[in-house]
Amino acid sequence: MYRALNFNAGPAALPEEVLKEAEKSLLNFGNTGMGIMELSHRSKEYQAVHDQAITRLRRLLAIPDDFEVLFIQGGASLQFSMVPMNLLGKDQAAHYVLSGSWSEKALKEADKIGETVISASSKDQKYSFIPKYSQDEIPDNAAYLHITSNNTIYGTQWQSFPSNKKTPVVADMSSDILSRPLKVDQFDLIYAGAQKNLGPSGVTVVIIRKELLKRSSEMLPVMLNYNTFANNNSLYNTPPTLSIYLLSLVLQWAEQIGGLEQIEKANEMKAKMLYDVIDESEGFYIGHAHKNSRSRMNVTFNLQSEDLSREFQKQAKEAGFVGLGGHRSIGGCRASIYNAVPEHHVEKLAAFMKAFKNNN
Repeated sequence: MYRALNFNAGPAALPEEVLKEAEKSLLNFGNTGMGIMELSHRSKEYQAVHDQAITRLRRLLAIPDDFEVLFIQGGASLQFSMVPMNLLGKDQAAHYVLSGSWSEKALKEADKIGETVISASSKDQKYSFIPKYSQDEIPDNAAYLHITSNNTIYGTQWQSFPSNKKTPVVADMSSDILSRPLKVDQFDLIYAGAQKNLGPSGVTVVIIRKELLKRSSEMLPVMLNYNTFANNNSLYNTPPTLSIYLLSLVLQWAEQIGGLEQIEKANEMKAKMLYDVIDESEGFYIGHAHKNSRSRMNVTFNLQSEDLSREFQKQAKEAGFVGLGGHRSIGGCRASIYNAVPEHHVEKLAAFMKAFKNNN
């Protein structure tokens, strides 16, 4: 069967093995006579799927016991609001590091809830690098420090994370969770929309230190309170059952191919292929991100003119490549090379880029 050369930023490519396994369950899951999406979320069959997804995530990421794993709907965009609603106290300020459009949106929502502070920003440099911030300037009573670990639009990524923190660290990891080993206990809350590396759209994973759950006010709407999900194993209402099933299959696939260490090596190799083409093109391809901030998930670049960029995308589409246009807010080109994008697809893109340069 034909499979597109899929470089979409999200929803993104899923492992072919996962899709084939899921296909078997669409009509008859576990001899129930029902498809996986038809099962009651209160059934023992679905309960096993749900619990297995949590177990696999805990195992892959080595999540400590003092953290809860929650499945929430609404995407990372809802977390922009839920984080300050649950964690931002009356006489506190939430600190944000601005490294791209998604951190801007997170800040905008927090501004509606309480006091915020911009601890660092690279906006004046078109978000071409991860800004440095001073931990000494964050007061002891700060509610939390919010970062976005990978910036899909601008192609930048944190290479290392805050340490020796005085305040809780919250990270939006929607676009690079599961792409490399992670010390979960460096953070206090991690959230991630699934549609990049974890699975399909429809479910958002929240990993939260149990101690932080005490901050959530009982006056919050029930579906905006983290305790609702923590106290009910994320089954207070009907969860996105199909998305969670597929997420569990993706986690199983990640374990089978060697876990996060092996995935990191593959991601490094794929990113190097494309960055080498950019760096060796003598200015034909112009990378957006500074080299010390480059993302392994989203390779962003421009060509020497808009006309050339349009021609590149036109010919790429004719050659079978999908999703190489830059985000509508900044234009240019972008190749999203998440975990499930096969290495040979990236090899084909690198070869196409070299050929296009030689012909133009």
